[in-house]
Amino acid sequence: MSGEAAAASGAEAAAHPIRSDLNRLAKLAGPVVVARLGVMTMGLSDTIVVGRYSAEQLGYMALGWAAASAFLGSAMGLLSGVQVMTSRAIGEGNPAGAGAALRRGLGYGLWVGLATAILLSLGGPWLLGELGLKGNLATGAAGPLIVLALSMPSFAISSAASSWLEGLGRMTPPMLLMWVANILNLGVDLVLVPGRFGLHPMGAMGATLATFSARTFLAIATLAYIALMPDARRLGVFAKPPRDRALEQEQRRVGYGAAASNFFEMGAFSAMNVIAGWISPLTVAAWAVALNVLALVFMVPAGLATATAVLVARAYGAVDARGLRRAAAVGFAVTAIFGIVIGVVIWPGALAIVSLYTADAQTIALAAGALALCCIFFAPDGLQVVVAQALRARGDVVAPTLTHLTSYIVVMLPLAYVLAIPLKWGLTGIAASVILSGYLSAGLLLGRFWVLARRD
Repeated sequence: MSGEAAAASGAEAAAHPIRSDLNRLAKLAGPVVVARLGVMTMGLSDTIVVGRYSAEQLGYMALGWAAASAFLGSAMGLLSGVQVMTSRAIGEGNPAGAGAALRRGLGYGLWVGLATAILLSLGGPWLLGELGLKGNLATGAAGPLIVLALSMPSFAISSAASSWLEGLGRMTPPMLLMWVANILNLGVDLVLVPGRFGLHPMGAMGATLATFSARTFLAIATLAYIALMPDARRLGVFAKPPRDRALEQEQRRVGYGAAASNFFEMGAFSAMNVIAGWISPLTVAAWAVALNVLALVFMVPAGLATATAVLVARAYGAVDARGLRRAAAVGFAVTAIFGIVIGVVIWPGALAIVSLYTADAQTIALAAGALALCCIFFAPDGLQVVVAQALRARGDVVAPTLTHLTSYIVVMLPLAYVLAIPLKWGLTGIAASVILSGYLSAGLLLGRFWVLARRD
């Protein structure tokens, strides 16, 4: 950008700050949303291909994913410090600091991925067997779970590298690579799940092998892109940074807080599958379908959370309190509007949507009812993730963690059990507990941000 263009852009931002923040949010969030949708499309492809093949195999895959997802979310949280510290370094005008954040993140990613793979491979199948699930759900889910566990190092490394690019504001490359990985994943799904070209049908195991292949490709391709960037050296990608214990501790602190939050939230949602498994295998399959739709919609707020956090972290690094509040408010408003609109759109089409996943009439009926009920959940669910990311970006790590602990572990888990089992609400009870906990989480986090904004 020329000096005159930069000056004009700065004048426009000063004259219309909210419009400027909206434009920046859209430019950052658009590719991230598409990339996050790519993440869920990978799971959607697996779910549809396996669901059309066998409702029983869909239950196996859902439980394998449920057991892995809590560790998956924790790994993503541990690496979220890469994005925050990179954005702060750019806001401070310190490009070499961005490279240091990447190198630390890749190191963390490697040991996080390896540790998670070992824990899941050794402990996951045993845990499934101890949960008292109906039928042969535990045995069928063990193999898919082990394959997902072995893909964790690739997932962690690709997450660290993608988060770094997003922290720089370069959202398009991770998006494009994610969709190439989707094509690979779908191709392997279509071959291994039903067993084409003379191969034995692998069902849920075939879908998780497709995920393994896509994650491996994504890790290699993202690292290759970073290494070939023209300004990689200026950003300190290849230079070993001097030790800075304060920055290392801050990056880990952000990561620990996000990891704990993700573990509480995703672990609690995974436990919903266990509660569904105490009801029947059919309930597990129906909840898997409804949850997949919820997760697919959630990718838009997840992208908005990333974009909002980047803008908030840059303002934080530049010591711009007014800009920080404005960027956060714009992100919150866009998220709330999206949640309301998407709920109104999905509610009348719930039956048609779940029919895309499976041809089993009983599964469709159960899943459609749960999905229609959850349409009032989209707005608070989106807000809680965006506000939590904005709080972490401005250095407040503890409050989001305590909020997620309270909302999802202390409230949602026991409430879901009581409503679904003793009160015999079944899947409706699980959905109701999820909705109430989402409103609680969003309310607490918004209150925390409001208190901090008043202090500023």
